Amino acid sequence: MNSVIAFIGLGRMGGPMAANLVRAGHHVIGYDLVSASLDAAVAAGAGRAASAVDAAAHADIVITMLPAGHHVLALYRDEGVLAAARPGTLFIDCSTIDVADARTAHEAATAAGHRALDVPVSGGVVGAEAATLTFMAGGGAPEFAEAEPVLSAMGKRVVHCGGAGAGQAAKICNNMILGVSMIAVSEAFVLGESLGLSHQALFDVASAASGQCWALTVNCPVPGPVPASPANRDYRPGFAASLMAKDLGLAANALAAGGVAAPLGSRAAELYAAFAAGEGADLDFSAIVRTLRTLGAQNGATA
Repeated sequence: MNSVIAFIGLGRMGGPMAANLVRAGHHVIGYDLVSASLDAAVAAGAGRAASAVDAAAHADIVITMLPAGHHVLALYRDEGVLAAARPGTLFIDCSTIDVADARTAHEAATAAGHRALDVPVSGGVVGAEAATLTFMAGGGAPEFAEAEPVLSAMGKRVVHCGGAGAGQAAKICNNMILGVSMIAVSEAFVLGESLGLSHQALFDVASAASGQCWALTVNCPVPGPVPASPANRDYRPGFAASLMAKDLGLAANALAAGGVAAPLGSRAAELYAAFAAGEGADLDFSAIVRTLRTLGAQNGATA
């Protein structure tokens, strides 16, 4: 028998994820502060809740997809969602938040008599729509076993990473790799341009050699070589630069808290923070290549 699932947070990621749960046969009760997002989920087959508390009160599982840790904690505690849920409800937070906030949310849920997992996702809007996301779960093994078939309806890979907070830890480590690699790939294309190398020639070599990586072969930062990449649609976001800046900021916080030396990750966080605050505010994170071209032009002008 499929579960009754409350899905709170139906934006660009949450909306398609909820729709995939409906397609898998689950009864989904949706809620979002943005009426248009809730309307879209209802059109896809979800039920309409009057509030987050109303959604949670009728569910076996509560999935949240929210912007930041303080939103999750406020929802759980201040807005009364934990108090409204039936005892033993499984709370699955798919937001990308600070590891410390994830552990605090887990503690709050268990103290209220519930069970909890932190399960951030990787794959962007395209993955959410196609149900090809990767889920990184932190929490207990019994909770993971219950959640796995639900998560599998929304993605192609579900990994149990360890205890509370481990899912968030895996996510920020993964996205630090992604942010650094996108900058490296972009720098290589800018260097190639300066040396008279075509984008296609560099792609053909690097994609079949040691430079091969996701940032190159799936989300290529220049138009042409990968037709489905955002670079071919004016960098309309698949994974927004603002989200990359957020994730790298979480990684930078964790680096500082742990006393870990990561000069590339720290510099990537600085570059993306500036990019997202400026010209990259509404662009895909691969558009960082534009900033690198600009920096190169400025350096050439002052040389």
